[in-house]
Amino acid sequence: MTSVPGKPGAPDGAPGTEARSGARSTLRAPHHREAQGRRFRARTAVLGYRAGAWILARLPLGPATRVGGWIAVAVYWGWPARRRYVRANAAHVLGVAPTDRGVGHLARGVYRNQVRWVLELMRLSRLSPDQRVAQIGEHAAEPFHAAWLESNGLIIVGAHLGNNEAAAAGLAGRGWPIHAVADDTAYQELFDHLNRERQSWGVGQIPWRNLREVFRVLHRHEIVGLLVDWGYRPDGIPVLFFGAWTRFPAGPAVLAAKTGATILPFWVIRTDGRHVTEVGDPITVASMEPAELARATQQIADVLEAGIRLAPEQWCVFKPIWPDDPAEVARLEALAAAPASTSGAGSLVPVAAGEPAGASIGV
Repeated sequence: MTSVPGKPGAPDGAPGTEARSGARSTLRAPHHREAQGRRFRARTAVLGYRAGAWILARLPLGPATRVGGWIAVAVYWGWPARRRYVRANAAHVLGVAPTDRGVGHLARGVYRNQVRWVLELMRLSRLSPDQRVAQIGEHAAEPFHAAWLESNGLIIVGAHLGNNEAAAAGLAGRGWPIHAVADDTAYQELFDHLNRERQSWGVGQIPWRNLREVFRVLHRHEIVGLLVDWGYRPDGIPVLFFGAWTRFPAGPAVLAAKTGATILPFWVIRTDGRHVTEVGDPITVASMEPAELARATQQIADVLEAGIRLAPEQWCVFKPIWPDDPAEVARLEALAAAPASTSGAGSLVPVAAGEPAGASIGV
């Protein structure tokens, strides 16, 4: 290793040596190379999504779904860590051991339904407004409308179940002011592309860190959509979900307490080519007292559990929902018995509009 005169131990090519030698460096700082890599992946994701949407929109949905299902099963076998999470979630839903044969069958069904969701998302923008509205019938839409008219702002809370994108498009097509809180921290270009598509359906999109805009929307007595099953988070509120303790984000209950908005938990499942939507009872949150926030969050969990039980293969979650540490489970039980504190609105969990294979609108 040679040294630069006057700089003992400084190697050739060390920062600052190019200026003295008159040579121009071809190296980039690590953060610059990482940023370039992210931009390349983002552009690739957008191009891949748009190309896939163009091709698949011209193919019958049935054959495209079958081929996509084969690919999904290959991904299931080729991604051990994610497969383990999906199997663990499936075991909780079924109430059996993770080694049960039914767990593998359900987990593979989850992967196939994720592909079906992506295909439907790619086709949504090619449907006419009337076709998008028709996907959600009047029977399903009326409870949303009634709850919104009676509220001072409405927070609709769902899970990654069925096709929330279709529900969003169908409800927004009726002229209702729906906004989804979405993750813009990854694949920014894809986030922007999906944002343009959703705006064409009448669905607004709010970056998840922009809490000020969330509050503005609710103060205008409009509708904010959130999904709450984004994996286990140690800062959420303990809830009993499928008979086991986990945490849901505090965001919906905190927002309702601070704004006077109403929470409307809901679920969507796909059946016979339609998207069946049901809602739970409207939830009001009287205060920021931990017990009040816990009550509201448990009500959300109960409604979502009821929907997932009807079509567990359509619950497309690829992160662990329940903790596997017995000490953490015991801690959750103790917290649930005597809630003392909870997280603020910063624990909102966004819909992942920036992820090419995990995006879901939070209607």
